[in-house]
Amino acid sequence: MTTDRAPLRVALVDDYEVVVRGLARMFDSYRDRIELVEIDARLPVSQPVDIVLFDTFGEARGDAEAINEILSTGRVGKVVVYGWEEEPELIERTMARGASGFVSKGLSAAQLVTALEAAHRLERSVAVPPHEPVADPGDWPGRAEGLTAREAEVVALITQGLANLTIAEHTFLSINSVKSYIRAAYRKMGVTTRSQAVLWGVRHGFLPDSVRDTQPRTR
Repeated sequence: MTTDRAPLRVALVDDYEVVVRGLARMFDSYRDRIELVEIDARLPVSQPVDIVLFDTFGEARGDAEAINEILSTGRVGKVVVYGWEEEPELIERTMARGASGFVSKGLSAAQLVTALEAAHRLERSVAVPPHEPVADPGDWPGRAEGLTAREAEVVALITQGLANLTIAEHTFLSINSVKSYIRAAYRKMGVTTRSQAVLWGVRHGFLPDSVRDTQPRTR
């Protein structure tokens, strides 16, 4: 697809550097449509952008607070949330917290770019895959050790000290699903207790980072 329009100025935001760098790679083939201005982990966006794509991986502060912080700089046109929560009522809750759009981690890179363009044009925008997810949603801590993205997200929240019930509330998962992800993750991590899991998480990059890269495509 070609276009005469200027590419969208986009910043990627999450608490983990590996997550935003993995997400950045999804835009490598779309430089004519997406100008990746900067990536930020736990730091405010420093330049004017059309859209902040906010990855919710490991986000433990509460989405409303995080979205408000992003918008409060005055440099951001819109916040689009990038997450797993595809149920309509949960998406509506996300939008009510200040986001202008929601895009699913099940989208392919091409679908993600199209969704961001739609979010820029429209007042509200939602994009979820029509069938089974087809995308590999970037990167995450623990991937090399065999953790799935969802298992890694739960481990990240455990490493940050959250209890199972709080994790369930944050991720919109049932408590039984959270426990299932924990059991599967523990087997892969080779741990049996929560304290061992926290120590494993600290040693394997599950504590949030503080990074700003204003030239992410030079790497």
